[in-house]
Amino acid sequence: MTLDEYQRGAERTINASLSAEHRLLDAAAGLAEEAGETLAIVRKHLFQQRPLDRERLRAELGDALWCLTIVAASAGLSLDEVASANIAKLRAR
Repeated sequence: MTLDEYQRGAERTINASLSAEHRLLDAAAGLAEEAGETLAIVRKHLFQQRPLDRERLRAELGDALWCLTIVAASAGLSLDEVASANIAKLRAR
């Protein structure tokens, strides 16, 4: 699956009752929330000696990816474009 294919699939699950501004805010807030849940999994593994819960981590990363995708789409950006620009920035370092 390509990033653009994922984005098209994710966009089909957008809450149609939200305005464009609310969709953007909801997805950005969700991204922060999912990042926090990801951090909690990693922190418990590293500092509380719990086994790394890879299934839960996969689920949280998937949720974060969905939120990231909807933020990008709401701003008129494609994930492919975001990823390509990021790689170019990293190579320039």
